[in-house]
Amino acid sequence: MSTPAREHVPSRPTWRCRACGIAWPCSSAKLRLLAEYRGNLPGLMIYLVTLREEAIEQLAEREPGARLPDLHRRFTDWVPVHSCR
Repeated sequence: MSTPAREHVPSRPTWRCRACGIAWPCSSAKLRLLAEYRGNLPGLMIYLVTLREEAIEQLAEREPGARLPDLHRRFTDWVPVHSCR
């Protein structure tokens, strides 16, 4: 009997992927989010910025005074940007 597949979602307050254990959003989560928000990149950015701010608060609470990783790059830099014409 096989175990059910786990979703690539964040585990709070560590912000690691529940399925693969790497920093969220992992590659699988990024692909899922791009597909889910196809045609609505502004909506995806709003969602990711909201999660990024939540992650900043939670990670800072876990290790006060510790230097946080570059969460901007991790959460939003990977989203494709299209110029408006």
